[in-house]
Amino acid sequence: MTAGQHPARFTTTRWSVVLSCSGKGAGTQTAHDALSQLCQIYWRPIFAFICRRGYAVPDAQDLTQDFFVMILEGHLLEHADPNRGRFRSLLLKALKNFLSDARDKQRARKRGGDVHFIPWDEWMAELPSQFLVSARESEHWPPEKIFDVRWAATVVERALSRLGEECEQRGRRRIFDVLSRCLTAEREDVSYADFAKTLGVPETSVKRLVHQLRKRYRTILREEVADTMENPDEVEDELRYLCAALAAAQ
Repeated sequence: MTAGQHPARFTTTRWSVVLSCSGKGAGTQTAHDALSQLCQIYWRPIFAFICRRGYAVPDAQDLTQDFFVMILEGHLLEHADPNRGRFRSLLLKALKNFLSDARDKQRARKRGGDVHFIPWDEWMAELPSQFLVSARESEHWPPEKIFDVRWAATVVERALSRLGEECEQRGRRRIFDVLSRCLTAEREDVSYADFAKTLGVPETSVKRLVHQLRKRYRTILREEVADTMENPDEVEDELRYLCAALAAAQ
């Protein structure tokens, strides 16, 4: 690969697919599927953002539903700027506008109305977040910080889930279950001796396994972030933003 070139996968990220099909008759289902996958990353941060804006949980659920219906029906794409590479930023701006409209009109669609709801149960069937933040710690956080932390946690959890599935397919699920905590922990907090005792292998083997897992985890995490970007040159900045969001929550 010559300087300035990027892997082919960057031309087929989910966000790139959505933008390439915007306003075109062809590829509509492909774009819808890609957009649906993107939205599943963001339901938790958006729901948390709406709650932090002062809405009761039932109202926040209805508003979250309405917002995603709007997105999946393509209304967001009417204002999508291909030069804005971050789906996260575009989505948050659209959400703020959506909530302003809902407040100004003093209405919100209710369940059982004329709207076709997203299969909500499937999206909420995920395991509880591994990155728990106490209500006391986050009590005074602005909605934007809540959004960022929930987004970062969701992306990390998706990467960990993918890595766990890969390990299971290779017959290494126990190794992943034992060592996965190393992937998001500081190096000084990792006890190779304890892990070696748990797994019944030499400490040198544990260090090699952790190195392999970390390397693959970083690759998967980068892929998850890249799928929400249009410009591959911005992926590293988005990764740094993700790490900063998680660090700010600790």
